[in-house]
Amino acid sequence: MDLHGGVIVARFLAERQVACLFTLCGGHISPILVAAKAAGIRIVDMRHEANAVFAADAVSRLTGRPGVAAVTAGPGVTNTITALKNAAMAQSPVILIGGAAPTVLKGRGALQDIDQMSLLRPVVKQALTIKRNCDILPVLESAFQTATSGVPGPVFVECPIDLLYPESMVREWYGGQKQDTPPPTLRERLLKAYLGRHVDRMFACSFETMEAGPWSPTETAIDAALITKAADILRQSRQPVAIVGSQALLQAAQAPALARALAQIGLPVYLTGMARGLMGCDHPLVMRHQRRKALKAADTVLIAGMPCDFRLDYGRAIARQATLIGVNRSRRDLRLNRTPQLAVAADPGRFLAALAEEGTFPQERWTPWIDRLRKREAEREAAIQAQADEAVDGINPLHFLKTLDAFLDDSALLVADGGDFVASAAYTLRPRGPLSWLDPGVFGTLGVGAGFAAGAKLCRPDAEVWLIYGDGSAGYTLAEFDTLVRHKLPVIAVVGNDAGWSQIARDQVTYLQDDVATVLAPTAYDQVVEGLGAKGIRIARPEEIVPALEDARRTAAGGRPVLINVHIGRTGFRDGSISM
Repeated sequence: MDLHGGVIVARFLAERQVACLFTLCGGHISPILVAAKAAGIRIVDMRHEANAVFAADAVSRLTGRPGVAAVTAGPGVTNTITALKNAAMAQSPVILIGGAAPTVLKGRGALQDIDQMSLLRPVVKQALTIKRNCDILPVLESAFQTATSGVPGPVFVECPIDLLYPESMVREWYGGQKQDTPPPTLRERLLKAYLGRHVDRMFACSFETMEAGPWSPTETAIDAALITKAADILRQSRQPVAIVGSQALLQAAQAPALARALAQIGLPVYLTGMARGLMGCDHPLVMRHQRRKALKAADTVLIAGMPCDFRLDYGRAIARQATLIGVNRSRRDLRLNRTPQLAVAADPGRFLAALAEEGTFPQERWTPWIDRLRKREAEREAAIQAQADEAVDGINPLHFLKTLDAFLDDSALLVADGGDFVASAAYTLRPRGPLSWLDPGVFGTLGVGAGFAAGAKLCRPDAEVWLIYGDGSAGYTLAEFDTLVRHKLPVIAVVGNDAGWSQIARDQVTYLQDDVATVLAPTAYDQVVEGLGAKGIRIARPEEIVPALEDARRTAAGGRPVLINVHIGRTGFRDGSISM
């Protein structure tokens, strides 16, 4: 293969150990896709550009390394904006490579030519464009470094089409003389000379000598005095609580060590976002319910990797007299809405690991407090079980989710994409281990499901990947079952089908007495995916649940994606759950 910009991009990605490149094809990026395939990178072509970015996002979260997507210019790039913003708010180091109009034709009305940089700069951590072939490796190196350093985030790299094709072809485009044409005019000769100089500048460097440099994300050192001070505060406490958020799992390979550190410290802990499942599904220190009550009663609260945003009532969920220890990579998030008595700007996972090495903690003194919290846990579980046992029209969603939780094996990886049904799942499904729960994050984006599931299955081919859909969110990405089938990614999806946008309807009907725009049809989603080559299963009665789950497991083990369409009824479990 002739050396050209597309080959240089592909070689760089291969050197950075990028195993999969997610895409939706387009002429502006064809040289990258062809060269990446030749370099041994798996090309996963999706049915929507946003889902390509969601899949890359899942890879980033599960591996701690940048996931990469490539999309064509113009609408290909604009289609990714929601997914990029979701990755930015989740602090996920995604790299998006976007095609662009030829360098000499930018701003001249070329096909799909828009000012992509102005659109993307407010959305991503950094937006970079390649102007010469000399820039290709430095720009890509900067993209990877920026995406993974400090507070991680997505980076956009714009690649004009004429820098991706072979130089000889580009010179022919810009300066070739067609046969049977009259001698060029003076103006045409001047234009040819201008274009020739432009191409000379574009290809000023030799492709043969291009080599990427080393890559190592920058890490902020942790002040040892702050670790000691945090340990001293905890040793003086009687009723401490820890909250560990997604940011603590950015160094994915360190997840087992982080779990051991938390167990060694001995604090009762609430795990949120990507941290769910960090310590297994039944660790005695992990609390899942009544967090607000615990925070109001706690005398010391350690928040690692999560800001005091709406999820903590902007800091008001924590008792005013409590001592707050905050740990966050972001200095802004560290002090958002409430300033901690001890603020540590550092990686939360590394901080907790260092804290565990600060000697012993008064776990015996904390035992009565932990026992109180565990009693509340048991009471809440009993209340949920009582609601799961109630008869409703259709299948009680809590009963279904409880049954599914008992059915999951230790390899299960859960992808959450929805509102009401998924929120109920968050209370009932217990992730089995570290990095076994994927949800959109603080942006609350619907439509992440199929992209996340595809990325997750590629990262963990031996895991059972369960995609938990609401019937509203399922509508965003059902077409990606075509992708799952073509790429042999046997995901198991579950749709909680109550024919409505129930999370919105609950409060809208209560406060405004109108269900306008919240009603859906009881669609046969199982039949939809059958048309795309997957297997569809319908559940309408409780006695069908376990046989359907067993059928889904067998089918997925045979390599075929599955969707289970569960016709659920309405309960009052989520009443009053509106978030602002």
